[in-house]
Amino acid sequence: MVGLAIAADPGPTLKTVRERGHLICAASRSLPGFAQMNDGAWSGFDVDLCRAVAAAVFNDPNKVEFRALGGDSRFAQLQTGEIDMLSRNAPWTLKRDTGFGASYVTTMFFDGEAFMVPQSLGAVSAYELDGVSVCLIDGSDEQIAVRDFFFENQASYSEVLYQDLEDLGVAYRSGLCQAVAAPARWLNAIRRSLPEPATHRILPERITKEMIGPVVREGDDQWFELVRWTMFAIIEAEELGITSRNIESMSTVNNPAIKRLLGLEGDFGTPLGLDPKFMSRVIAAVGNYSELYERNFGPQTGASLSRGQNSLWTNGGLLYAPPVR
Repeated sequence: MVGLAIAADPGPTLKTVRERGHLICAASRSLPGFAQMNDGAWSGFDVDLCRAVAAAVFNDPNKVEFRALGGDSRFAQLQTGEIDMLSRNAPWTLKRDTGFGASYVTTMFFDGEAFMVPQSLGAVSAYELDGVSVCLIDGSDEQIAVRDFFFENQASYSEVLYQDLEDLGVAYRSGLCQAVAAPARWLNAIRRSLPEPATHRILPERITKEMIGPVVREGDDQWFELVRWTMFAIIEAEELGITSRNIESMSTVNNPAIKRLLGLEGDFGTPLGLDPKFMSRVIAAVGNYSELYERNFGPQTGASLSRGQNSLWTNGGLLYAPPVR
């Protein structure tokens, strides 16, 4: 494609990362399914997103140093350059996107407040809840949303209030409430800590909206685009049916969209300071979106989490990526 690729010098972040020899990525201290350490090794959905960027830059998903950060320091360390990328439990809001010298790249996990109940309650929808006791975090946005939900549906409930996520899990496990309300990713973490996760159900409705995805330092457009198109490659690969297992055979398919994604036609890496096949390396290293989701939230975890709104747009979900062209 004549005139497509314009060689780009490495921006400040890409240059720093390459000279250092590895990516520094911050994740949550511990949120099962998203970021956790077992036997000295990090794993989780957010962790895989960090590995994807390392694969794009170094052709090695293991060239990542993980930092476990709490909410009090996540943006400060990004601002000061102590970390290159933030991939953790921090929903996208206007204040976070404009007030901390940070830029949200794209949404990789759509979430929102939900309810979890024991299967024995018999509820399969939040709209069936009436006369139940609900564990909530006191003074939170989730508490306000629950009040609005029950008011709008003319149903009754009682609040059982606590200070943090750990309290919610302990109280629910002890039977101090019939339901617990929190973002679904938190509920899934609580469910995975229960003795019999399969006997508890996260109801399908989301009564608020939250968007989770990587965050980078503001002001380095090249790094922003590099991380963003790494994320898009993971999503687009699923739509095109490319997996980490079939990528070699798919490279022989006479499909222009597949050839462009795999770097076999055109050069979409050079403007980002990368080579043309960087998206192919990402898919081979961590897989497509479905592979990431199944690995971290699938049945083998003991607490399968329905994809719901994280399904592809072709399957009724919200997930899609711009085409590579």
